[in-house]
Amino acid sequence: MKQSHLFTKTRKETPADEQAKNAQLLIRAGFIHKEMAGAYDLLPLGLQVVEKIKGIVREEMNKLGAQEMIMTSLQRKETWMETDRWDDEKVDVWFKSQLHAGGEVGFGWSHEEPITNMMKNHLASFRDLPVYTYQFQVKMRNELRAKSGLLRGREFIMKDMYSYTMSAEAHDAFYKSTMDAYTRVYNRLGLGEDTFITYAEGGAFTDNYSHEFQTICEAGEDVVYINREKGIALNEEVVNDEMLEKMNVTMDELEKHTTAEVGNIFSFGTEKTEKMGLSVANEAGEETYVHLGSYGIGITRVMAVIAENMSDDNGLIWPESIAPFRVHLISMSSDDEAQELYEQLQSSGIEVLYDDRDARAGEKFNDADLIGIPWRVVISSRSLENGGVEVKRRDSQESEVISIEELLNKLS
Repeated sequence: MKQSHLFTKTRKETPADEQAKNAQLLIRAGFIHKEMAGAYDLLPLGLQVVEKIKGIVREEMNKLGAQEMIMTSLQRKETWMETDRWDDEKVDVWFKSQLHAGGEVGFGWSHEEPITNMMKNHLASFRDLPVYTYQFQVKMRNELRAKSGLLRGREFIMKDMYSYTMSAEAHDAFYKSTMDAYTRVYNRLGLGEDTFITYAEGGAFTDNYSHEFQTICEAGEDVVYINREKGIALNEEVVNDEMLEKMNVTMDELEKHTTAEVGNIFSFGTEKTEKMGLSVANEAGEETYVHLGSYGIGITRVMAVIAENMSDDNGLIWPESIAPFRVHLISMSSDDEAQELYEQLQSSGIEVLYDDRDARAGEKFNDADLIGIPWRVVISSRSLENGGVEVKRRDSQESEVISIEELLNKLS
């Protein structure tokens, strides 16, 4: 893309009504637009980042044998009443509305109940199992606090996956496989070193314990106690003498960190399928309740955590795996040569944002730092006299002049 064609503009000033660093940077760099507290539009650059995050997650879910689908966001009151989760006293984040035709409708904050109800139409015997399915969908949650940018939104994009298995053993095996897949996801997103599988309570989802994926992040809202050597992480809500004994660890061995939850997985067993009447015939022809698991990744929340953790005073620093472009090409009075290089990069399959604007060097460089594309390539009469183009990584202070052939080899 040519930057002159990008309708979004960068901003020098920090939005006065935005407290969160992630939202401040993403708004200033032209990735998102704030509609209201907890609700943001994804602009072209932001959408490209989100789609790349989704692409990584999609690849890992597909490897598990899961099938992608998408469900409606509209929720039937009767479905949720079966598990007693329609009541606002039980789930305090519902958005609800009255239908003109009569009755109430909810806006999806999660999908365990609707998808389990749907499965009654497709699962009849043990031969139909296992089934793993997932979706990327906008969720709606009536959060009381929405001051953390994309870290806690009233509307956000989530990947939610559901597993239906015949036995506890089959469920446990898939649950473990999903934990491994999630670990691969966060490694590919550049968050692996600071993300920990964390033991936690089930919250509004289940009375049982759950596993969270928590990333160390100063802007996070959770506190987690971590022992890196033993691979133990405990949400502070479950830290007690009994849990410490179970994990064979003492408080002195744990580091206290502020974290942001970027994913979670819940094991429901047959609790929910019993309430909703989802059973299948086993090999002996006996009706048996199906085992259910639920697995979530906050797509836009991951984007926010990366913006919080991978940035500096000058702007964003995207990892190559999800950057909107790999190269930010800047022309300094060498437009013909820059256009030729732009076409070479494109023909080599390298994603490039070409700053072809009639703007001063300082403005172009400042915008490049703010937007945070991994590679900055400057082409000018001086660089050409010195043998090529000036190349600099966003996460480095050092630059070098290399030939265009070397550049293409480096990026290929």
